Amino acid sequence: MSATATALQQVKLAEPARRKIDLWMLAGIVIAIGAVLAGIASAGIRIGNFLQPTGMLIVLGGTLGVTLITTPRLALYRATRAAIALLSTPTENRENLMDEIVALSRAARSKGLLGLEPLIGMVERPFLRESLQWAMDARNHAELQATLEMKLHQLERQGETDARVFEVAGGFAPTIGVIGTVVGLMDVLRQFSNVSSVAAGTGTAFVSTLYGLGLANMILLPSAQRMRAHVADQFEINEMIVEGTLCLFDGVHPALIRDRLGCFL
Repeated sequence: MSATATALQQVKLAEPARRKIDLWMLAGIVIAIGAVLAGIASAGIRIGNFLQPTGMLIVLGGTLGVTLITTPRLALYRATRAAIALLSTPTENRENLMDEIVALSRAARSKGLLGLEPLIGMVERPFLRESLQWAMDARNHAELQATLEMKLHQLERQGETDARVFEVAGGFAPTIGVIGTVVGLMDVLRQFSNVSSVAAGTGTAFVSTLYGLGLANMILLPSAQRMRAHVADQFEINEMIVEGTLCLFDGVHPALIRDRLGCFL
């Protein structure tokens, strides 16, 4: 095994687990739901009064239906996967990434860019692996930079599209909740002669509005903002990879590469 391969192996062994449960996000969910339930209990209202299958069906089904109308199938599939991935966060170690790029730059300076080909299989980060392949195929600096920047912005746009799916759904959910409330009020008006039924039914009808507001403001819109935060963090890491790849292509000294990439830490 070459010295560069050994260095890359050491960097990989020094990296922590790739993903872990996002306890910070789970804590936020528990606090938000707990605060709402505590507020309901402090008002002396039974939790059972908020269990309305009809309103839940209208809000959940209506929001899902509208989302299917506004979002293409593949975009919805990607957004759903991105939302599930929010439950676990990647533990990106930027210092290890810098060490990995510096180790690759040493191999490129001693063996040329084509000398990196046996090492590409050891690179775990997909964008770095693709960037190295493009560096070996590029004819000049401008061509490589244009390719890397195009891919970088494509990844950013894809993340924004995923977030936009949940943002759009969050915009429709409260309105669909109002539709459920109207349906409930219509049912109340059928029993208008019974005053006690009207009073109880009116409160139950407005639960649909609560469902819509809760779905939008406690699940859909926060998920969209969380996706954007993840995309912004990943964009910085990908920028680091782009800078390192361009330095590697230009034959910049490993010490200077380390100094440049240090700005991203």
